Amino acid sequence: MARKNLLAGLLDPTEQSELTAVNSEVSEASSARTAQAPSLVGHSFAGRGAVGAMSRSLERLTAEAASARTAEVQLRAGVVAVELDPALIDPSPAPDRLPVTDVQSENTFIEIIRAQGQQTPILVRPHPKDSGRYQVAFGHRRLRAAVALGRPVRAMVKPLSDAELVVAQGQENNAREDLSFIERASFALTLEGLGHTREVIMAALLVDKTELSRLLSVRRTVPDFVVAAIGPARKAGRRRWMSLADRLASPDMRAAAENMIAEDTFKFLSSDSRFLRLFEAVRPLPVAAPAVTADVRLNGELNHLVKVERTDTTLGLLIDETVHPKFGDYLLDRLPELFAAFHREQERKKSSPA
Repeated sequence: MARKNLLAGLLDPTEQSELTAVNSEVSEASSARTAQAPSLVGHSFAGRGAVGAMSRSLERLTAEAASARTAEVQLRAGVVAVELDPALIDPSPAPDRLPVTDVQSENTFIEIIRAQGQQTPILVRPHPKDSGRYQVAFGHRRLRAAVALGRPVRAMVKPLSDAELVVAQGQENNAREDLSFIERASFALTLEGLGHTREVIMAALLVDKTELSRLLSVRRTVPDFVVAAIGPARKAGRRRWMSLADRLASPDMRAAAENMIAEDTFKFLSSDSRFLRLFEAVRPLPVAAPAVTADVRLNGELNHLVKVERTDTTLGLLIDETVHPKFGDYLLDRLPELFAAFHREQERKKSSPA
């Protein structure tokens, strides 16, 4: 009896009854089995009798143990997709995207998820400070769609250090060429503010030292209120953002930017249109060439009556009315006559043979 009970925990009720029945048959017909033994050579015992029941139980236990070990290894490696409640997931500590401004695009994405489901899991890590919660490495947009649809989100759960999280986050977005220049610049500055080394930031953004310096320089120069007002501006590109940064180094141009952003119509433009509008608003005025001043020599006593100021595009007459108070009015009265004489002279020159 003791030996029978040794197997009780290994077998399900069906297998236990099968084994009991077979043991009874064995006790009653041992001699018959001995006589029939030669005819059983070469046949498998796995499918019936006590050996079959035992074999199936051992196979089941072995499979379950192997499955448990595999699941444990996969969970530790972060290669198992699980469904999580979006309410348990917090954003990345280093945001790499500007606030959503294209509502139509966001709604379109949500409808795609509604119709087709979430095809690709997001990547999260266990929250380092809040047990039972998680932080996103990448997949913020898919997470927002799950929240909007009231659905669980499929996620890969993987233990990550702070550096591993931002590298995974940056490289996933860079692989899809999904971040605009200013978003990458903002991400770089955020990582620097969190204390990550230049090596970690370069790995996250897949850039060299020179490009990282450009990203940080632009983002430090362009004010936060300008970046927030413009948005990602995906078509702007590095060169124009660098030019905008140069323009906004002037306090006067920053004031002009504030005035432009405050206009009611500005916020209704697309992100790229907002960039262009602001870019033009802070364009430096052309520097006028210095005026050249000279006296007009009328005669010996009136040398200083009229002065001429000439630039590349203008000519001005400065009349000193203290010398002859009425000459200015006289000249203004005669301007139509002078212009008519000038026009006749030009027409005559055109009609005269060369």
